[in-house]
Amino acid sequence: FGIFMNAGQMCWAGSRLIVHEDIHDALVEAIIAEVAKWPIGPGMSEGVRIGSLVHTTHREDVLNLLKTGLEHGGKVVTGGHKIDGEGAFMQPTVVIDVDVNNPLFQEELFGPVLSVTKFSTDEQALEMVNHSKFGLLNGVWTNDLSRAHRLARDIHSGMISINEYPITFPQTAFTGWKQSGIGIEQSQEALNFYTKVKNVNVKL
Repeated sequence: FGIFMNAGQMCWAGSRLIVHEDIHDALVEAIIAEVAKWPIGPGMSEGVRIGSLVHTTHREDVLNLLKTGLEHGGKVVTGGHKIDGEGAFMQPTVVIDVDVNNPLFQEELFGPVLSVTKFSTDEQALEMVNHSKFGLLNGVWTNDLSRAHRLARDIHSGMISINEYPITFPQTAFTGWKQSGIGIEQSQEALNFYTKVKNVNVKL
């Protein structure tokens, strides 16, 4: 699901896709084709893949930020509009040609909007991903495990998923860097975060 899980209303929604220029066009086409198959409707209805936003006012916020992003050079290749009728539904949206200073790259929309940015080298990709003021969860896709570990090491983020997104376990820390929250949930590190160390010495 990526960004489209819960219509993008998740703290770790994959709203930014940084993709190598050699596979950019094919991947975007594949995403568009896949999303076109997904039924949209009430979340409890059988077969539905994309539900409503939480409220029509939030939908307007998402659409307004989308409009601003397009004014900064982004281009919608699918979606981009609200769906009229009951509820606060919005078309799943993919925007290409998004640079790192575009509000679609820099802000959290909490809506079904995927921004796509090209890169040429790993160094450029790292510079792009670390340009974000957020750092909760990032995903790395590659067939080269050494490359994956190198990128995971250098990405400024509290959590990294390799070749899957999102993924977390109770035994592992759920934590963000930069403006992606304070503290730690899950794992032994969470217990440490919520407690204090005290040293008591007794003379016997």
